[in-house]
Amino acid sequence: METLRIVVDRGRCTGIGICESLSPDRFEVDDDGTLIVHDDLVTAADRDAAEAAVSGCPAAALSLVPAGS
Repeated sequence: METLRIVVDRGRCTGIGICESLSPDRFEVDDDGTLIVHDDLVTAADRDAAEAAVSGCPAAALSLVPAGS
């Protein structure tokens, strides 16, 4: 399974924090509502949690792309 990378569309992110609740080790929304991604590389071991965060984002601000792109 290939390594993926999380991409954030900052123009779409509203800072609601659903991604943080689904994957708190990876995502954090700071006091200003800015999303911080602590690790944007997604391996097979943590792919399910990353996919849940991406699909759970109501603003569709997160996506997964191949790590080399």
